[in-house]
Amino acid sequence: MSKPNAIRRLDESEAQAITRNIRTSPRKLNLVAASIRNLPAGKAIADLTFSKRRVAQHVKKTLESAIANAENNHQLDVDKLVVKLAEVGRGVVMKRFHARGRGRSATVEKWFSHLKIVVAEREPVQKPRRDTKPGHSNAKAAAAPAAEGAA
Repeated sequence: MSKPNAIRRLDESEAQAITRNIRTSPRKLNLVAASIRNLPAGKAIADLTFSKRRVAQHVKKTLESAIANAENNHQLDVDKLVVKLAEVGRGVVMKRFHARGRGRSATVEKWFSHLKIVVAEREPVQKPRRDTKPGHSNAKAAAAPAAEGAA
């Protein structure tokens, strides 16, 4: 008599990792999470490794866990993984006080955050290469040699 298995909420080509109670505010954590959204997993790890932000190490650890889950639990190809979702949630708020002048006090809020990273297996999309600057047309450049040859 055991519990029935939970219904899988993700697609077959996805894996996730969740880290709870990270001791930083959701606003600061979201800055780092936004920098890895929709990136290939390898590039996201490289970006987090060289990030100056302290919380980047927590995000990197969670991302590596999601990649390991994809490889070991769901048999996904690590080279094709892309960060599909990097979701930041609000955790608990510890309230402390700071002594102020004239016998008063001020509340200091120490925020905690939750982080959920979902990686998905898909082919990396190659952006089309532009030979010209945006807004510039090659019509003049193509027409000039043709006009010189006709003259």
